[in-house]
Amino acid sequence: MRHTLPLTPQFYVTAPQPCPYLEGRMERKLFTSLSVEGAARLNDTLSKQGFRRSQNVLYRPSCADCAACLSARIDVAAFSPTKSQRRTSKRNADLRRRATSPWATEEQYELFRDYLEERHAEGGMADMDVFEFAAMIEETPIRSRVIEYVHPERGLTAAALTDVLDDGLSMVYSFYDPDRQADSLGTYMILDHIDIAREAGLPYVYLGYWVPGSPKMGYKAKFKGLELYVGGRWNKMRDPADYDAERHPLKTDPIAEQVANISLPDLRSPRG
Repeated sequence: MRHTLPLTPQFYVTAPQPCPYLEGRMERKLFTSLSVEGAARLNDTLSKQGFRRSQNVLYRPSCADCAACLSARIDVAAFSPTKSQRRTSKRNADLRRRATSPWATEEQYELFRDYLEERHAEGGMADMDVFEFAAMIEETPIRSRVIEYVHPERGLTAAALTDVLDDGLSMVYSFYDPDRQADSLGTYMILDHIDIAREAGLPYVYLGYWVPGSPKMGYKAKFKGLELYVGGRWNKMRDPADYDAERHPLKTDPIAEQVANISLPDLRSPRG
C-alpha cells in the first residue's frame, strides 16, 4: 500500500492556557502540521505571515481577546548597530561560531538545562528531558542548523536552533550560559545572525514575537530595522510606546476568517 502526504494543510486551534508573557491572560494558538508535501515551501510562505516553527508544527498566536504578540523580523539592509550593541560584539569577540547539522549533543543539553533553571524555571519547557530536547533539535522537515558559539577555554557558551528560509534566517530557539548574563549573549547571537544573513545574501532575520508590556521581549525593540507583522503586512516598527497590550474582543478576527486569509503555496510536486 502506498502512503502519500496530504497536499492541503489543515489548521487547528489549541485550548486556552496561561500566557507566558502577560500575567493574568490566556493564550491560544492557530497551528498546522508540516507533515505535508512541500514542507519547506509551506514553512517559507507561512513564516512571511507571522507563523513560527516548533518541530513539525507551524503556529501563530490567535488569542480570543488579545492581539499583543507581534511577529518580528530585522531588515538586514536597514540595520545598523547601536553603541551598546557594538560593545556587546566586542565583549564576545572571544567566541567562535560553529554551524552544525541539527543533531542534539549532551553538551548542548547541559547548557540548555543550566539556561532554563536560571532563566525560565517556571516556563513550559522547564521539565523537558534529554529525549524531548533531542526532538526539538532534530525533528525538522526543513533546512535547519544549530549555530554554536564556543569559548576557547569554557567550551560551548551559547547556541541557536536556526531555520534557513528562502528570504532569511529564523531563530527558532536560543540558549546560553546563564553565568555570562552580563555579556548579553542573546543580543550577541542576533547580531551574529544578522552577519550570517548578510554574508548569505538573505534579507531578513526572524526573531519570533515581540510583546509590548513584556519585559522579556524588551531587548528586541532595540534593533534598528525591526519590522512587525500587523494587519496582514510587515511594517517598520514605530516608537515602542505606540504599541499597547490592551484587551479587546474585536482585536482578533474569528478563526474561520483568519484561516481564509492565509495565503498558501502550491504544494504539488513539480512534474519532471
